[in-house]
Amino acid sequence: MKNLVVPEEIWKEGNMYTAYCPELDVASCGRDIEEARNNLIQVIEIQLEETARLGTIKTFLEEAGYDLNTSQSTLQLDKQVISFNQLTVPIGGF
Repeated sequence: MKNLVVPEEIWKEGNMYTAYCPELDVASCGRDIEEARNNLIQVIEIQLEETARLGTIKTFLEEAGYDLNTSQSTLQLDKQVISFNQLTVPIGGF
């Protein structure tokens, strides 16, 4: 069995939190950060189980950017999130 390292973004929207994995394009929510994160893990596990059942898990992971030709027990992307910020950009002609 291999492990999968995925990036996670968490946003607060109103009184709820949204956890999102951009590489796999899956999201979940919760009343707090921990619940949103646990729900995201569950959604990812379901996605991986379903693609495995359909025989498309390798394609799914390769399209997400994972190298499946590694002998490592953990699959991870070559890129890492270094910074996640909010920028203010002027809107011309508004």
